[in-house]
Amino acid sequence: MNKNKILVELSIPIIEKNYDLYIPINKKVGTVKKLIEEGLLELSDNDYMIKKDSNFYSKETGEVYDVNKTIRETDLKNGSRIILI
Repeated sequence: MNKNKILVELSIPIIEKNYDLYIPINKKVGTVKKLIEEGLLELSDNDYMIKKDSNFYSKETGEVYDVNKTIRETDLKNGSRIILI
C-alpha cells in the first residue's frame, strides 16, 4: 500500500454522488479540492459547478478543513468520510 495516499469516501450532495478516492497526504486541502472539482466537471457531464466558497467537511464532526493545511496536517486518515459542499 502507498503510504503517501489515503482512501477517503467523498460525498457530493449537490449531484447526489459518493466516490471512494485515494488522495495524497502531502498536498494542501485546497489543491486536492481543486483537482477533485475539475475531475467532477468531467465525470458529471457538467452537473457539478465549481464554487469558490466550497469546502471539505468531516461527515462525522461537521468540521471544515482548512484549505491551507496539508492532508497530513488534518485528522483525515484511511476510511475518513468527507463531504464537498
